Amino acid sequence: MLNALEVVTIVVVGLMVGVEFSVAFVINPILSALPEDSGQLGRSHGGRMLGAVMPVWYIGSLVLVALWAAAAWHRPGTGLVVTAGALLILSVIMSLLLLVPINNRGKTWTPENRPADWKEQANRWDRYHYVRVAVIIAAFTLLAAALA
Repeated sequence: MLNALEVVTIVVVGLMVGVEFSVAFVINPILSALPEDSGQLGRSHGGRMLGAVMPVWYIGSLVLVALWAAAAWHRPGTGLVVTAGALLILSVIMSLLLLVPINNRGKTWTPENRPADWKEQANRWDRYHYVRVAVIIAAFTLLAAALA
């Protein structure tokens, strides 16, 4: 049973890392290269779509890591799992304090109502997102190492 939990957790967290990595290094650069209205509209749509899915994914990943840590409490590698959980908690805190406020504004923007500094806000979101991606990559790496 523990093996199944470990595999499910690795897959769920790994897929989340992949999505967030692709947002940072593929999707947003593509959107930034589009003409102004298209890129901003794409970001707004992405903010609405991923803004609805990612909270469930982040919390679900954290719950899976907590279950893994509890089920394997006295086994080797549990410290790595606990540390990965702490990093996922950090990523959730970062999301709530830094990224969600920008995303909540950005997902309502249209070419007619966006603020003059929308690009600066989008760039700030991107910078925070790069840090969050590094944090969740570190968490994923620790989970993978815990299996070794």
